[in-house]
Parts: sequence; C-alpha cells; structure tokens
Amino acid sequence: MEKVNPSTSLGIDGERSRTIKKKILFLVTQSEMGGAQKYIYEVTKVLSEKYEILVAAGGEIDGELFQKLKDTETRSLYVSQMRRTPWPWQVIFAVKEIHGLLKKERPDVLFLCSTTAGLLGSVASFLYKLNAKRYTLKTIYRIGGWAFRDPRSSWKNWLIFWAEKLTARFKDLIIVNSEYDWRIAVEKKIVSPEKIIKIYNGLDIDSLNFLSKEEARTSLAELSTANLAVLSSAKIIGCVANFYKTKGLEYLIGAFDFLMSDFPRKSDIKLFIIGDGKLRPQLEAQIKKHGLENNVILAGRMADAYRYLKAFDIFVLPSLKEGFPWVILEAMAAELPIVATNVGALPEIIDNGLNGCLAKPSNRQELAEKIKWLLEHPQEAKIMGIEAKLKLVKKFSLRRMVEETEKLL
Repeated sequence: MEKVNPSTSLGIDGERSRTIKKKILFLVTQSEMGGAQKYIYEVTKVLSEKYEILVAAGGEIDGELFQKLKDTETRSLYVSQMRRTPWPWQVIFAVKEIHGLLKKERPDVLFLCSTTAGLLGSVASFLYKLNAKRYTLKTIYRIGGWAFRDPRSSWKNWLIFWAEKLTARFKDLIIVNSEYDWRIAVEKKIVSPEKIIKIYNGLDIDSLNFLSKEEARTSLAELSTANLAVLSSAKIIGCVANFYKTKGLEYLIGAFDFLMSDFPRKSDIKLFIIGDGKLRPQLEAQIKKHGLENNVILAGRMADAYRYLKAFDIFVLPSLKEGFPWVILEAMAAELPIVATNVGALPEIIDNGLNGCLAKPSNRQELAEKIKWLLEHPQEAKIMGIEAKLKLVKKFSLRRMVEETEKLL
C-alpha cells in the first residue's frame, strides 16, 4: 500500500483529504545536470517518501536529470518553451505553458530552482492564484547565486536585477545557499529579510560511489583517448564544470600554461576538465594557441562525473561567480586538496590554508602559485584533503539540508 503524508491537504473544493499526499512541483530551466538539478535530485530522493513529487524542466527532453529520475518515484514533465535565455515571445509561451501545468496538476507547493524558472514560474504562479482563490499554492524560490552578478553586460545585469526585485513579491519564500547571497538580497532590498532563508547544500557521503584512483584514471583514458601509461604516472589537475563564462575555465588553462614551465618533461602533468558547453570552441582555440593539445584534455560531459574525482591529484574550481557549488562538496568527500576562487559561498566552505586554498578570481598567476604549492607539498596537501572531508561531514550533510528544506513545506 502506498505510504501517505499523515498531514491533510485542502482540495479545490475546500474539503480535507486524508489519503492524498501533498504535491510539490519542482521547476528548473534545463534538464542537463548542474547545481539546481543536483539539488532537486538529492532532495526529491528523500522527500518522495512523504510527498507526491513532480519535476518539470526545459532543455533536452532526455537530459541527465530526467534520466536519473527514472529510477525514482518522481514524475518528470517536459516544458517545451523553457529556455535559459528566452526571447520575449518565448517568455510569453513559457509562462502560458507553466500556467497550464499548474492548472492541470494543482500542486500545493511550486518550488522554483534556477533564475529563469524563478522569474517565469513566479509570474505564472501569480496569474494562477488570481483565478484559484479557493486553492492555496505556496511558491518557494531557491537561487544558487544571484544571476545579476554574472560576468556579462551591465545593462543585462541591471534588467535581471529588476526582474528579480519585481517578481520577488510573487514568491512566498526565497532560499539562498550562502551568507554571501543573503547579504546581497538584504543590502539591495530585493525582498524583506524575513522572507529569505539560508540553507547550505549538503551531501550524503555514504551514497557516493567513487572509483579508485587506478580505476578512475583507466576510465578517463578510455573516455578521452588519453594514453593510460602516461596518465598512470602523471600529476593530474582536475576540474568538473559546465563551459560557461562564470566558471572561469580560460583562467585555469592560463594558470596551467604558467605551470608547464616548471615541468621539464611535459608528459609529467595533465589538466583534465570534465564538462562541456558553448565555450568549447574558445577553450580549444586557447589550448591550441599555447601548444597544450597533449596536456589539456576537455573530456566532455560524463554521467555521475564525481565518480572520477580520485583520478585527480588536485581539484581546481576557477569560478568568477558561484553560489554554493556541489562539486566542491564532492571533491571534499574524495579527500582531494582543493584550489578555489574567493567568490560566492566558497570562503564559507574553504578555510584558506586549512582545508584548501583560495585564490583571487580571474588571476591566472595566483591560481598557478596555489596549485604549484600543493604539488610541492604533498604531505600538507593530503592533510588539507582530510580536513576538507571532516568539515563536510560536520557542517554540510544531506540530512541537515533536507530537514531545513522540509520545514518550509
């Protein structure tokens, strides 16, 4: 027999039902895996025991998020008009499609994840509430870093800022995952402080299935056509990121170019970047310009990319802007020494010099210096990796994240 949530819910006719689970609709812009999708997947795995969960997304109709949800009790819905950067007419069609979804499914909670989903979903929920006066819908918006701080034209960020501020009134609660983003929301008066909740991301390290160092390097060699014999003995700097401007990958490649001068045998060091995206042509051109084709491998997207982390000697995240990156928690769980930039929640996760190293964003030389120091001090680097895992277990657990989220439902 299906387990049900012991709490009752109001139907459209106002009568209480004791057999229907509270329904939560998660809406995210794209189905390819990123921070918002990772959050949805981790939270819904737990909440699906108590609630009826639906996940709606645009992007690829067979994206990795949809693929992963097939093995759960969650129902997936495709939003055909959702775009990461929609044109004005696409905005109208997407709002109409989301509004229709609300009318059909009548969720108790609309949980908006990612910027575009947050903006369009909140407008659709406002329009829906105007005509559904006898049906209560709670709208929650979770952001993984304010988009108006992305490296783009100032006028575009100005538009995004005002879009966030104007649509904030349509949201009952806003979740941020760092003190940094909480302060921005308050200082810029996006919404009143009592409507902003901070919930750190969290992982269940017992559910992670890492490959051993040897297995991971063998798999990377097979998937990337790299030479296994060379990879087995090389120092490998690793990164997992979508190829977006915000990830600062050009600075990581630039830092690696600095490092090459310290290795007489060029085969002794490699840079592996797992991921893909629209910046691939620019990154490939940069690699070719500096003659790094045999040392920098753009490995493409890999399902469950975290499994390969132990192939790396050092993990680097060179972001120009971040919220609270999941991959940092996964690198901590793998006990890797970490170099990250001093942006977003990263200073709240990494204690510089204790459980990792922080560098200034968009600074190739400082990134190179931090990586070089870890390579030259392997014992200290190992201790940093151990300290990182200890902090993860203590402060960033999945259980804590889910419990704090469920309180809002």
